[in-house]
Amino acid sequence: MEADQIRDLSVQEIETRIEEEEDELEELQFQHAIRGRLENPIILRTKRRLIARLKTVLNEKTAEDEA
Repeated sequence: MEADQIRDLSVQEIETRIEEEEDELEELQFQHAIRGRLENPIILRTKRRLIARLKTVLNEKTAEDEA
């Protein structure tokens, strides 16, 4: 999901998406710790970057609302 697509979402949708992605990341990290290997370990990095992107856009939107 690109930043432009994220900017089209509402604040509530972004917050919900952050929670979902963090839950998925936590599950993947748990599987990686238990099994020692994932089929695609790059997905961890992709999830972390998506969460960071979501949080950045959320901060931008909340900063605009405050100004």
